[in-house]
Amino acid sequence: MKTIVITGGTDGIGRYLADSYVKRGDRVVVIGRSAEKGNAFVESAGGNGVFVQADLDLLASNRAVIAGLLADYPVIDALVLCARFYRSYRAQTPEGIESTLAHFYLSRYLFTHDLRAALERAERPVLVNVAGPGAGLSAVNWDDLEFTYHYSGGGALGQGGKLNDLLGVSFAERYPQGRTRYVLVHPGITATSQAGDYDPSTLLMVKNLRRHGKPIAAAAEPIIDLIDAPPAEPLSAFVEGRRIPVEGKPFDPAAARRLDQFTRNLLAGL
Repeated sequence: MKTIVITGGTDGIGRYLADSYVKRGDRVVVIGRSAEKGNAFVESAGGNGVFVQADLDLLASNRAVIAGLLADYPVIDALVLCARFYRSYRAQTPEGIESTLAHFYLSRYLFTHDLRAALERAERPVLVNVAGPGAGLSAVNWDDLEFTYHYSGGGALGQGGKLNDLLGVSFAERYPQGRTRYVLVHPGITATSQAGDYDPSTLLMVKNLRRHGKPIAAAAEPIIDLIDAPPAEPLSAFVEGRRIPVEGKPFDPAAARRLDQFTRNLLAGL
């Protein structure tokens, strides 16, 4: 029996992955905000499903969840990062961090690095970050990563995707002898709930995307293939099943180091 941990596993692609591995007989731990959705998963999982309720906007909540996972599951075979939330309007967490940066990047940073030890104990460990790789570095607002000025929901989410690319780069560079394969994935526009707090015009666009996006199964099955048989390289990236290079400017190691140092400094004060 493998242990699979999925953030954002109560809905959409994450829930499809969770259901798929439960059916195989694996233990699946899903992490999400909604108790109703989480409990529904547990009820359907026949004893192999675990739900951990958490607000992934909050660093304290992320750290508490991670501590619990390390205590309960010393070996984790696969970690899948799916949680995301769109915000048309700038919001700040009670800890004083811009909410999209906290939810879409800092949460994944903590899960990536703090669960590495449990992953490394697995026979064939893999970490899949569903974030949308491949954008240019211009997506990063280096002078104001928290969008204190000129906030836009699309800009904040797009930046989050790019920051996760750089997170993968720094992970591979920091642990050159590690066995965990880090896989960045953009599944394409998918007919999920697209959770978020939307302004009216963006909501209309999202409703259209829901109608015309690919079925969840079509987006999730290639991710299952990557979990089951990850590439041999420490870092890889895929856009709708097509492998893209992780060398060159979009995955610049110097930019990854710059972001990593910023993140360490930020977290050290919180």
